[in-house]
Amino acid sequence: MSDCCAKGAAYDLAVIGAGSAGFSAAIAAAEQGAHVALIGHGTLGGTCVNIGCVPSKTLIRAAETLHQAGAARRFAGISAKAHADDWRATVRQKDDLVAGLRQSKYADLLPTYNNITYIEGQARLADDGVTVDGKLIATSRIVIATGARPAVPAISGIDDIDYLTSTTALSLEALPKSLLVIGGGYIGVELAQMFSRMGVAVTIVCRSRILPTSEPEIAEALSGYLRNEGITLKCGLAYRRIEKTDLGVSLVVTREGRNETLAAERLLLATGRAPNVEDLGLEAAGVFQEPNGAIKVDDRMRTTRPSIYAAGDVTGRDQFVYMAAYGAKLAARNALNGDSLHYDHTAMPAVVFTDPQVASVGLTEAAARAAGYETRVSVLPLTAVPRALAARDTRGLIKLVAEAKGGKLLGAHILAPEGADSIQTAALAIKHGMTVQELGATIFPYLTTVEGLKLAAQTFERDVAKLSCCAG
Repeated sequence: MSDCCAKGAAYDLAVIGAGSAGFSAAIAAAEQGAHVALIGHGTLGGTCVNIGCVPSKTLIRAAETLHQAGAARRFAGISAKAHADDWRATVRQKDDLVAGLRQSKYADLLPTYNNITYIEGQARLADDGVTVDGKLIATSRIVIATGARPAVPAISGIDDIDYLTSTTALSLEALPKSLLVIGGGYIGVELAQMFSRMGVAVTIVCRSRILPTSEPEIAEALSGYLRNEGITLKCGLAYRRIEKTDLGVSLVVTREGRNETLAAERLLLATGRAPNVEDLGLEAAGVFQEPNGAIKVDDRMRTTRPSIYAAGDVTGRDQFVYMAAYGAKLAARNALNGDSLHYDHTAMPAVVFTDPQVASVGLTEAAARAAGYETRVSVLPLTAVPRALAARDTRGLIKLVAEAKGGKLLGAHILAPEGADSIQTAALAIKHGMTVQELGATIFPYLTTVEGLKLAAQTFERDVAKLSCCAG
């Protein structure tokens, strides 16, 4: 602890949580000269680098290499095979990557900011600041960025099961023979496909459909691709109970009034996230929570207690690491400078790292109509995109949502093998208020996936099948 803290001097800002959001808030404050207490509890770096984005995406990419070897046959005269020789070695390589990034992007940053004091311990809100393990950290402004953890659904018998979560599944050093995945959101489908490509027999179980907030055309198409890879989908059902068996676990579900029993060696829960709010003293401090436990904030990242702000997954809002960092930066600046900045996610890109990838920005067709817009949409299959034809992989589609009058682009949704690297173009178009006519008239490089956005925009007015290469 620094001398200023030892002498009892007040900090300009206390940040509770030392993950991506916490570091973003602390650095934003420090860069404008504030003295910051950054309070961490547990592993430095939070979810993304330790147990979320980084470890999952490197293992997903590892699984893709196996699949791509088998998919080489789509080119005439080429065949290849690949298999996982040592999954334990792959997991340990992942652990080395995580440790390296945690050191370079978190631990090594702290000494470079003389006005950030890192304090390890359990924090609790107090009248004059924050207590850490009972010792007062005096401050008049606080940002809570304590993150979230995997949620456990209320299923009869779940407490008696040695289930996996997105955290523990990424640390398995031996692959199970079969896996039940409860939850069809982005975490569920990403990990289901990864384990399936590693040779695990996978069944996804969900209450509605996979990716329930995505465009229905994308969810339907991706469902077909997952089934083609051998993944079983059991959607539109209710969970009844779960039990241990001699071979693993069994899950009883109900669909259309009939019970069905699903069995596997292991069970993976992917049913959302729960905010880390225990022992913070929120109620006593007058900080209100949403019904799901998340901390309630307004568009300035203010809680219901003056001078206390919150950001990141603990708010339940836009649970992506880059949005957590963005919101935390706003929170710190508003706390110090008078609440002039507001949170804007209009052009927030989102990616699901399945193969093909799902990437979206802006409003879905349903959300646009619910917001009162009269809409027009275009849906372009990847069979109309030259890049997909040349790669001999036409899995996917592009859907654009536009305002009926004027053609302003409201949303873009891509299902494509390289969709993640294409969505930012649409994000910029939405951010700057472009119309689909302007997007369609923009010059794009030929034989790229992102060119599909231009073709999809032109589809509003013309049949792109009648154009020669690059003629549009």
